[in-house]
Amino acid sequence: MIELPPKFEIDKLLENNLQLYFEISSELLISINNEYLYWDRVKYKSKNHRPEELWNAVKFSRFVKQTPFLFNKYLFKYVFTEYIQQMLHFLDMNIGGTLTSNVGIAESDKEKFLVSSIMEEAIASSQMEGAVTTRKKAKEMLQKELRPKSISEQMILNNYNTIKYIAQSKSEKLSSEELLYIHSLITKDTLDKKDEEGAYRTNDNIYVVNHSTSEVVHNPPSYIELPQLINALCTFFNTESQNFIHPIIKGIIIHFMVAWIHPFSDGNGRTARALFYWYLLKNGYWLTEYLSISRIIKDTKSQYEKSFLYTENDENDLSYFITYNLKTMKKAYDALKEYINHKQKEVNQAAKFLRISNVNERQAQILKLIYDDSDRVLSVKEMENRFLISGYTARTDLKGLVNLGLLKAINVNKKKQNFIKSANFEKIISSYK
Repeated sequence: MIELPPKFEIDKLLENNLQLYFEISSELLISINNEYLYWDRVKYKSKNHRPEELWNAVKFSRFVKQTPFLFNKYLFKYVFTEYIQQMLHFLDMNIGGTLTSNVGIAESDKEKFLVSSIMEEAIASSQMEGAVTTRKKAKEMLQKELRPKSISEQMILNNYNTIKYIAQSKSEKLSSEELLYIHSLITKDTLDKKDEEGAYRTNDNIYVVNHSTSEVVHNPPSYIELPQLINALCTFFNTESQNFIHPIIKGIIIHFMVAWIHPFSDGNGRTARALFYWYLLKNGYWLTEYLSISRIIKDTKSQYEKSFLYTENDENDLSYFITYNLKTMKKAYDALKEYINHKQKEVNQAAKFLRISNVNERQAQILKLIYDDSDRVLSVKEMENRFLISGYTARTDLKGLVNLGLLKAINVNKKKQNFIKSANFEKIISSYK
């Protein structure tokens, strides 16, 4: 599926005293390396030299700057391009530190504005792996804590619970047992064989396949090697490397290694992304919890898959995967800022409902929900999750709006009530305009 690149011939460059290397524009080499283009695109960038000659020069520019990385017995490498350094600085400045400096809202509003982003990540990560449901329906299930009605919904609930668990356990060390537990959370009630939940694969009858062509694109290491590879992964996760590796780069490498090792029969991608979140949270990048990175990956899935293949096909050069993931993190951060701006506008729009006597800020936002969606059915549980308040407070808010004639309570059973728009809603609202 991916064309193999020409063999890098450093001897030819050295024999010619690097004349060819210096003939090629440095701007062109910088541009190619900042995007970290693979051979399938580099070959079309050549104007004055044969494509193979340009590729040889590109490979030499990477060779002299590469950092080797030995994982168990396997040798990988990566290159610190200008783009990678720029993105690391940007992310250092924006996904650590304080909320006010990062995304422009008060610390006190943190949970109110951002909790929904965790749901977005859980939904997108599951949809990438085949979950079939709408975002609206999935979000309603999570907010109202409804029981999953399908494997797709179970996948989403599993991802949501896993992200919350990792956020609570971020200071813990990774062990083989903990990795199995993470996998069991992610795959609960979603695999064909129950005994494969939270269990390493016990054979090599597993292949990573391009589903459109049925071509095998990755053969993972043998299951016999799993104990050594998992031990290497845990050591890499838990300890400082002898040579400093930036935490974001290290988190991305952990993501790659889990997918490359493929230790499970299924759920490897979701587990890999979960460990990436865990490692960054562990190292102080707290805003990572609210970045819906999987949503961006889902929209660029072909590039995501190619970044794995480029790495393997080009002498285990991790820079392809690192560059892709840094771009994705930047897009996820920009999307988060846009989301927060949208939520702030919603709050500002809800402010007009505060003119109504005895209506608090939460109730004003509830009224806006009903105003925008007149058929909406509200529950106490949904309000608990939306505003992170107790059941008592949620019930008080809703019943307060019933007493004001704006909502109507409907009995679900002897104990439970839901709430809908009242017959006088429009009349009462219009009287305050």
